[in-house]
Amino acid sequence: MSLFISEAQAATGAPAGADGTSMLIMLAVFGLVFYFMIYRPQAKRVKEHKGLMSALSKGDEVLTQGGIVGKIVKVSDEKDYIVVSVAEGTEVVLQKAAINAVLPKGTMKSL
Repeated sequence: MSLFISEAQAATGAPAGADGTSMLIMLAVFGLVFYFMIYRPQAKRVKEHKGLMSALSKGDEVLTQGGIVGKIVKVSDEKDYIVVSVAEGTEVVLQKAAINAVLPKGTMKSL
């Protein structure tokens, strides 16, 4: 009838894929992808960071999440705080969770 609009034709027969098993399989595949791509790597990183925080000791040179490099002067186990010497006479009190990495010995002298 119209020049630009084609006429709609009614579909005959039953709709394809009407049972719910294909939906359950897709949901299971999505759950596996979510576990292996998102949850598992994040849990591994959290475990590594907890190990790093428990291994901190006096004399370690560390890098904080804010980018500060310093040497640990004092570690308080019961309060989860550490004292980091940034320069001679300058000490900063930080939470252990703020430590991003432990640097090799002598890194501060080379900077």
